[in-house]
Amino acid sequence: MSGGDRVLVIVPTYDEVLNLASVVERVLTAVPTAHLLVVDDGSPDGTGALADQLAASDPRVCVLHRGQKAGLGAAYVAGFRWAQQRGYDVVVEMDADGSHAPEQLPRLLTALDDADLVLGSRWVEGGQIQNWPRWRELLSRGGNAYVRLVLGVPLHDATGGFRAYRRQVLDALPLEDVASHGYCFQVDLAWRTTQAGYRVVEVPITFVERERGRSKMTRAIVAEALWRVTWWGLGARRDAPRPARTGSR
Repeated sequence: MSGGDRVLVIVPTYDEVLNLASVVERVLTAVPTAHLLVVDDGSPDGTGALADQLAASDPRVCVLHRGQKAGLGAAYVAGFRWAQQRGYDVVVEMDADGSHAPEQLPRLLTALDDADLVLGSRWVEGGQIQNWPRWRELLSRGGNAYVRLVLGVPLHDATGGFRAYRRQVLDALPLEDVASHGYCFQVDLAWRTTQAGYRVVEVPITFVERERGRSKMTRAIVAEALWRVTWWGLGARRDAPRPARTGSR
């Protein structure tokens, strides 16, 4: 990544008032030249108001308020559009709950020297998880194995949400067609990026389960991911060109 690239870290929030200030401070300490955009979906716990206070005290922090909770995917697409309109060169996705360590962000940005999309991966060599119950690990590993099998995506952690995009990737992707709202959004964009021929690399990260607040993972989110990946896989097989018949009758 060029030293002159403008970097925007997008942090979507819903009821993260206990975690946001610490995450913002750590991001700006880890990458002082970056800007940070909080995309708040009308959090009833005061997260939006806290974000405004942080923005008032540091010009590197901006806030995009959305009227209601409309899903992770919609929040990120709104953040991507905001970044495109303002000419950022690199756009980072990162959770607000502290599970993604901002101190590892320079590793992702450095990897952009040889990539168009860098995924912070829990499941490559060197990747780790901390404080997860066994069922969460099995769910994540199994989900990613299913993505590889059904979509043919050669990635170990397509569901992860700590990632860095080059601007041209987001410019090329049909963001208006992205219909997935939950964590399946991450699979959707990783798949589209690989299909478009961009280079995707994974770097190991340590993922730490949140200590404060509630997880947004629900059965509905898992179910959406399962049926969407299955539907996409069936569609890809249907649309794949069939080899011409050869030989005589």
